[in-house]
Amino acid sequence: MNASLIRLHLLKGIILSTERILNLIDAIPLPVLVIGPDDRIRATNTPLEALLGTDLIGKHHITALRQPAVIDAIAAVRQSGSKTSVRFVTRERDKDTPFRVLVAKADDDVVLTFEDQSAAEDVGKMRRDFVANVSHELRTPLTALLGFIETLSGAARDDPAARARFLGIMAHEANRMTRLVDDLLSLSRVEEDERVRPREQVELGALLASVIKGLEPQASAADVAVRLDLKCPVQHVPGDAGQLTQVFSNLIENGIKYGASGKQVLVTLEEPVNHLRLRGQGVQIRVADQGDGIAGHHIARLTERFYRVDSHRSRQVGGTGLGLAIVKHIINRHRGRLLIESELGQGTIVSVFLPVASLS
Repeated sequence: MNASLIRLHLLKGIILSTERILNLIDAIPLPVLVIGPDDRIRATNTPLEALLGTDLIGKHHITALRQPAVIDAIAAVRQSGSKTSVRFVTRERDKDTPFRVLVAKADDDVVLTFEDQSAAEDVGKMRRDFVANVSHELRTPLTALLGFIETLSGAARDDPAARARFLGIMAHEANRMTRLVDDLLSLSRVEEDERVRPREQVELGALLASVIKGLEPQASAADVAVRLDLKCPVQHVPGDAGQLTQVFSNLIENGIKYGASGKQVLVTLEEPVNHLRLRGQGVQIRVADQGDGIAGHHIARLTERFYRVDSHRSRQVGGTGLGLAIVKHIINRHRGRLLIESELGQGTIVSVFLPVASLS
């Protein structure tokens, strides 16, 4: 075989090899970039083109990557042969997207794989925010308790009136911490069980009547009437009775706390119908108050942990900022949906949609 034919076969082999590389990496869902021995880009896949742009083949990798840490990692891997990982950040509009880039050598090529770290970093931020919020919520009552203990140990030691007043405040702050710890434990349990679907049958009418009966003292103290309208007197749903009691206790209690004095909270159990939100037959339970209402920009965030529309008022009425977060997780476990509707001056309607049949 003469030299020209040998070169032709070698060139054909290289072309087939490149095509094979392109076919292989295009099947990978992560962005992949292959750099040849001449430091020029040899292959990319579709996710990589969405990330860095098209028409990169044949260009020097520096023109595509432009971040010193990644370029240095490529040089180090080419020299040592040991794989490494490095952080790469892209910016689209006003948002940074972080990637973990795995850089590895494959024969004479260097292969870069990009893994989006947004979700992992968001979880880390949520965890840090959660710890910071818990610390803040506990620090306030603890500071108050320590201050009153110091006062009672000194200047107010022999003042019966001050002692009685301070002990009352201390009891209030201690109860607040107890409610917070209870809600934190409840949230932890609910999150742990969220993927376990409840199977027992719960009679909603009787459960709602029991919840309202238990909240009569709070309703009486707030001068709010709670009325139950059972359009479907007997309706069973697959559920966890204890958790559903927690859901409706929270929602009705919120209606009592934030509803207007002298007004009413109306709890309605509707007839089962096909609901688009459930993609099947389900029931809607509405809790409607006649309070001040909530501005629209708050509604999407109401189920976030520790999010409060009015922090001062929430703490005054004993709120921990975790109630609706717990409600959301319980409803998710029951494969239901939560809808909050409100306008300033028009009150608030919270609807819970629950499937009437077990979902496999």
